[in-house]
Amino acid sequence: MSTPVIQASNLQAGYAGKQVLFDVSLELRAREVLCLIGHNGAGKSTLMRTLFGLMKPMGGQIQVDGQRLAQHTPRTLADLGIAMMPEGRGIFPSLTVQEIWSLGLGSARVSPGERSARIDWVLTVLPPVKNFYTKRSGLLSGGQQQMVSIGRALLGKPRCLIMDEPSIGLAPKLFQDLMSPIRQLQQLDGMSILLVEQNVREALKVSDRVVVMKAGRMVHEALPSDLADNARLMELY
Repeated sequence: MSTPVIQASNLQAGYAGKQVLFDVSLELRAREVLCLIGHNGAGKSTLMRTLFGLMKPMGGQIQVDGQRLAQHTPRTLADLGIAMMPEGRGIFPSLTVQEIWSLGLGSARVSPGERSARIDWVLTVLPPVKNFYTKRSGLLSGGQQQMVSIGRALLGKPRCLIMDEPSIGLAPKLFQDLMSPIRQLQQLDGMSILLVEQNVREALKVSDRVVVMKAGRMVHEALPSDLADNARLMELY
């Protein structure tokens, strides 16, 4: 088996001295979509922020490609080809999509000579964005804003994408419309995706493996087909 892209071992984390994660271990393998599910308050977003270097762990360790980084920060991870789409979209409502993506290109350190081609590439993955590329993001629908956020994360052509609750505020059909091209891209390019979702049924349709989190701990690992039974899901929650 190949070395995991990201691996957490006995991870502990929290806020202001209050522990949220308790000895969490997780691995995101190469070329897979790993879905992380759990009830509200289970610690999923805390785990995502810790994995991406937005929070410093209280204990345990995180490895990238089998190595512990000297500086585990968003900048270091971005330079290693790891991107994150945060919960709540994280867009600037007063800016146009074009302006937001321009900022994203700079953050991803895409050279000026490559930027036009990179935008064209992202638009082939998310073609509906062409229809509102010059509009202010605050005027867009929830689904359109999610496309903007995902597109911004893709501008660096990451090999690993962390997605925190992309379905928030979206109907199941819109979520599938959003995730379908990302799943196609992942299968074509071999990207690894860590998907955190409350919309469990829809998320399982685009995942290769599932881990379940409860009260800050990992409690179960399964294949999506193993969780087809609603009773089993309710038991885990």
